[in-house]
Formats: sequence, C-alpha cells, structure tokens
Amino acid sequence: MTKLKVALIGAGGIATDVHIPAYRKVPEQVEIVAIADVAYEKAKAVASEHGIQAAFDDYHTMLRETDIDAVSVCVPNKFHKEAAITALEAGCHVLCEKPPAMNQEEAKEMEEAQVKSGKLLMYGFHYRFQSETQAAKRFIDAGELGDIYSGRVQAIRRRGIPGWGVFTNKELQGGGPLIDIGVHMLDTALYLMGYPEPVVVLGQTHQQLGTKKGVGLLGEWDYQNYTVEDMAVGMITFQNGASLVLESAFAANVEKRDTMQVSLMGNKGGADIFPLKMYQEKHDTLIDITPAYLPEINAHQTEIHAFVADCIEGNITDRYAKQGTNIQKIIDGLYQSAETGKAVYL
Repeated sequence: MTKLKVALIGAGGIATDVHIPAYRKVPEQVEIVAIADVAYEKAKAVASEHGIQAAFDDYHTMLRETDIDAVSVCVPNKFHKEAAITALEAGCHVLCEKPPAMNQEEAKEMEEAQVKSGKLLMYGFHYRFQSETQAAKRFIDAGELGDIYSGRVQAIRRRGIPGWGVFTNKELQGGGPLIDIGVHMLDTALYLMGYPEPVVVLGQTHQQLGTKKGVGLLGEWDYQNYTVEDMAVGMITFQNGASLVLESAFAANVEKRDTMQVSLMGNKGGADIFPLKMYQEKHDTLIDITPAYLPEINAHQTEIHAFVADCIEGNITDRYAKQGTNIQKIIDGLYQSAETGKAVYL
C-alpha cells in the first residue's frame, strides 16, 4: 500500500478541526478521498475547502462507490455503531470517535464485526497519547508504582456545558459528562492500570444545574431541552481487587474552571497524571518525582498518526475493540446503578 485512502463519515467540528488536519500532516502516507454527511451542502463545503475529491449525503453510497482503505467515524454517538460496522463490512479500517457507542450491546456488536472483518477498529481516546500518560506508562511498566490498587478519576467543569452540538441530548449521546468527558479520564486510568476486568459498579447522577439558565463558559446551552445529567459520580471494583472512584461534571460549584485528572496509588508509589507527578518512599525518605521535561505533542494528531501507521503496517489487533466493550460495560453499569439505586454486578 503506497497511500492510505481515507474517508470521513461526518463533516462536523471533530472532522474539520481534528481528523482532516491530522491526516493532512502526513500527505506521503494518507490521501483523503471522500467525505459523507446527511447535511450534503456541509459535506460539499468541507470537501471544497480541504481539496477532498468527493462528497456524499449517504456513507453507504460512499463506501460502495469509492475505493477506501480506512474511515474516520465523526458522527454523534447514536450513529457510531452502524457507521463503524458498515465500514468494517466494506473492508475498511475504522477510527471511531469516543465513546465507542450508546451502550455495551452496541460496543459488543462492533467488537464482533471487527473480529469478523480482520480490520482495525480503534477508538478516539486521545488522552492515552499525551506525553504525561506515556511517561507514566513507562514508569508503571517498569514497576515503579508496584501493584496499583486504587485510583481516582476527575473530569469536572465549573460551568462547561457545551453550547453547541448534541452534547445535552440524551437520545443522541446516551448521557452527559460521564459518557462525554468522564470516559476520557476513565479510559486513561484503565489504560494505565492494564484494563482490569470490572466486577461491581455503584453510581449516582445529578441534574441540578443544567436545566436552569446560568453563566456558560462554553457558550449558552439550551437549558429548556437539557436531557442529560450534569454530574455523575461512582465507584468501580475490579476482579484483581483494585478500585476506582469517578467524578464527572459539565457544571459544578467548584473553584477551577476545568479539571481533567487521573490519580493512581500503588504499593510502591503513586501518581497524578495531569501534570505528571509521582510519589514514593525511598531510602527512608518520602520523595516526589516531577519530570524536568516532557515533549509537547498534539495528542489528537499523535493518535490519528498511530492509527495510520497501524493500518499501513498491518498491525491489526482486537485490543481496542475489546477495551471499548469493557469501558462501555462500566458506563452502562454506572447509569443503571444511578437509575435503580443499587450496585450493579457485572
């Protein structure tokens, strides 16, 4: 394969601001050949602006009529499953934006389609590719933290309800901050912990601020049609005995405008990931370890370039698909626990 022929499903902001620029950074490896969106005029405008050969109003037609090697799925969560499976069945590698899908059942179908297709299915969890995450992973793999037995995940905004898109529409998104921003930190923690098997989850959701008019730090939101939670909290226990506490909010009465953090505790050391700082006891002394230098990278770009490299080199794995089902199982369990008021055994 000389160049990876890539197409995009969805012509919204994540496609134009992230995927297209990242693919354009490696023109010797990638050619963007088509884009599809139900809003055909939008697809045509994006194609014209970025020099993409063809625009379609239906991705099924695009997949039938265009020679494509790989697809970026950049549509609302409700449409992830069908788009990803259709592309896999058409013989394409797939990079699907996070979260994997609306629920565990859909993610499992996507996993099964990946295995059957023999193609790569990867999800857009770009925080894995941050310099801090990768440095922490090297220390963890070297045993510096020992056995990680507890962790905390935070994805909390003071007043960060999105004033655009469909982020506050439960029918199209499946949920609010938990499935949108919380899932990023949850994936980062699970990635660093080795993706242990979840056993029990206990969760609670709150809708206290989103349905009221207020100050919006990410634009004005439609509070009258706000159908998702504005905060979710939970606890997860794993088969290996580890536990994880989670807090995620679009809007909360807190000091900081935005907190995205993963904290891990092991029997040889602990770490906060963003920014990276590690804590140990050595030679009868409590020490903190802070990197003097970490490379500044564009994590979205690094993620997409990793996807391109795997496709070109034939590094096909079912790891991403299985992890997607796993994280979706946890999210489902947290929402179910919040609805029933009971712990959910997975």
